[in-house]
Amino acid sequence: MDRAKFFAAVRSPLSVNKKAQVQGIDAILDEAERRGTPLAHLAAILAETHHETGGAMQPISENLNYSAKRLTEVWPSRFPTLAAAAPYAGNQRKLANKVYGGRIGNVGPDDGWLYRGRGLAQITGKANYVKFGLSGTPDKAGEMATAINILFDGMTGGTFTGRKLKDYDAPEGYRYAASRAIINGDVKANGPRIEKYGRSFEAALLAAGYVPGAVVPNKPTTPTTPAANGFWAALGRFLLALIKGGKK
Repeated sequence: MDRAKFFAAVRSPLSVNKKAQVQGIDAILDEAERRGTPLAHLAAILAETHHETGGAMQPISENLNYSAKRLTEVWPSRFPTLAAAAPYAGNQRKLANKVYGGRIGNVGPDDGWLYRGRGLAQITGKANYVKFGLSGTPDKAGEMATAINILFDGMTGGTFTGRKLKDYDAPEGYRYAASRAIINGDVKANGPRIEKYGRSFEAALLAAGYVPGAVVPNKPTTPTTPAANGFWAALGRFLLALIKGGKK
């Protein structure tokens, strides 16, 4: 695919202008080409990444630095009053252990913090880190190579919520809004945003001529090493000698 055309197409509608954004997208495109990911599925993957990372297109760690007022809005059942929220305001570790402790596989006193959200499509809770073999090394979820594998494996195989990319294929076009359920059940709130991003990425991939699995070989198919060249040259001389020897 022509990546220059792709980035030209997404630069304005999705504000992709920074070097780190381009690097992140390039890494995702590389993985998609390696796996032969269908165009609409790749657009959905890019759309989710854009949403989950706030447009950064780089692995992030969950920001739990909330004010007391914001805590009463985000977790009203846990923090019904400003007084209840005050001890956790600005204290990310304490907050993580409060809201994530004792669930999603977190059993240790500090598990809520250790297994907070990380990645491109963020995984949260020890149970989810275990699914991807990261229970002993949770920080790896924030590394690009690992985050990309989690992103593709999770969305393709349904590891996050049981929903898969292929579940949203449709004759009339990919159902980007509904596909938000692959990552999170907040389809009503964030589905329209995923739809917008997905359509923009789909148009850019089409403009760039993306073809699943169309990867340029890394190595030439003809021998180019000195040893190989010496062999072919010697063979040529041998054949030439046979031809000359056969002429009377």
